[in-house]
Amino acid sequence: VQLQASGGGLVQPGGSLRLSCAASKSIFSFNAMTWYRQAPGKQRELVAVITSGGSTSYADSVKGRFTVSRDNAKNTVYLRMNGLKPEDTGVYYCNAILSLETYWGPGTQVTVSS
Repeated sequence: VQLQASGGGLVQPGGSLRLSCAASKSIFSFNAMTWYRQAPGKQRELVAVITSGGSTSYADSVKGRFTVSRDNAKNTVYLRMNGLKPEDTGVYYCNAILSLETYWGPGTQVTVSS
């Protein structure tokens, strides 16, 4: 399974971005797909999860600002990020969970700065 995240960039505080994670196979088969982020000098942290049934959950720090969604037809998961803050800066990674296996793709850099 290959995953490719895209959509990162430089945005001002209060701005928005939409990240995409394209999978090389049907995402319908995955138990869940998640977004993580890693800020400089910090550990990777879970940002959002979407299950195969469509249930979602979020880190407290992004609740109400970020929305995770999926398009099964495009084998793509999205992370819509609104109200971005400087502390949202980091490399964002998507992963997919299939049975006991976890697959990671390369990250995409998000920088929130004025």
